[in-house]
Amino acid sequence: MLIKLAWHSLGSRLGTVLLTIMMMSVSILVLLSVENIRHQAKESFQQSVSDVDLIVGPRTGQINLLLYSIFHIGVPTHNLSWDSYQMLQQQPEVDWTIPLSLGDSHQGYRVVGSEQQLFEHFRYRADHSLEFASGNAFNETYDAVVGAEVAASLGYQTGNAIVLAHGIADTSFSRHDNHPFQISGILKPTGTPIDRSVFISLTGLEAMHADFPGANTAPDLTPQSVTAVLVGLTSKIKTFSLQREINTYSAEALQAILPGVALSSLWSMLSGVEQTLWVISLLVLLGALIGMVNVLLLSMRERRHELAVLRALGYHPSFLFALLQLEAILITASSIIVALLALSAGDMWLREWLLSQFGLFLADSLLQAGTWRLVGGIMLAAILSALLPAVNAYRQGLGTQLR
Repeated sequence: MLIKLAWHSLGSRLGTVLLTIMMMSVSILVLLSVENIRHQAKESFQQSVSDVDLIVGPRTGQINLLLYSIFHIGVPTHNLSWDSYQMLQQQPEVDWTIPLSLGDSHQGYRVVGSEQQLFEHFRYRADHSLEFASGNAFNETYDAVVGAEVAASLGYQTGNAIVLAHGIADTSFSRHDNHPFQISGILKPTGTPIDRSVFISLTGLEAMHADFPGANTAPDLTPQSVTAVLVGLTSKIKTFSLQREINTYSAEALQAILPGVALSSLWSMLSGVEQTLWVISLLVLLGALIGMVNVLLLSMRERRHELAVLRALGYHPSFLFALLQLEAILITASSIIVALLALSAGDMWLREWLLSQFGLFLADSLLQAGTWRLVGGIMLAAILSALLPAVNAYRQGLGTQLR
């Protein structure tokens, strides 16, 4: 009886109720979207690289080393020598290494010098390896592999010739026009900085900076140094002992960092932006809840005779209290359903676009445990907000309502 009465009562004020549902749906959609994007961005951020036990580079801050080696942000001050890199390879605890050499660019995108190990051992999002949308890895000195975003934004295909530039600024006097590269492969989108990078071999990097027309006539293209090294170990137990050994290496000032620890420190620095988005979303939801309470209070003036009839029929004031609360629950539940449907539709339509344009990978399901906790919190907030009109209905006397 209570549910039926609440349903028909809302139906009698359909226009006002629908506007209230729309207003609350928008606010809930904003809150859920911020929560999911925050969660997905954090996951994507922390899973930009997986299965890397140590990142080794010249001695600097751990966040700085993480930023330029994984996210290609910033400029490294100096490199580690090739002898130190070979020392790392020879350690019995080391299973594989991926050398990285930075310092060049192509039309605003970073150029990364590396080796075949990059395509064999690099992992992201737990256990995803790099895959090619077309072509293959670099085999020749002047081969290049481009990320998905680079290929999409510049319209590249395999076989195209590109000219790289020394440094980050792509100016005419810094380009290596005498050493053009040919695109041998295009990677599939990963949602990581890989999408915004151009990869060449360390040999090609040395040849590009050498002052001769072709690589085949060069006597020696052995690199002199690399910027950083990603290291995978045979056993996780040996991580801290090798890290201590590298940090105390006497031949050169080196630093080995744990990617997970550095990522956590970096994310904590960005927590201010996260909190700001949360506050804005909560304020939007608060405004919608106030609007719902206002609608219920205004409706009581129009329904005072209806409520008086219910009291005259013998219904207890607690029945009126429950009726107002149930109406608030029905409005909020309807708003949540609309918001979840809109969120799911947006996920379906925008998933590929977000990945290609912003490098944001969305999980298969947006309805995570945190989403359901948030939905429960919204419902509880609606019940508490409806206490004012519900208590008002409970306290009104029968005589007052019949005047």
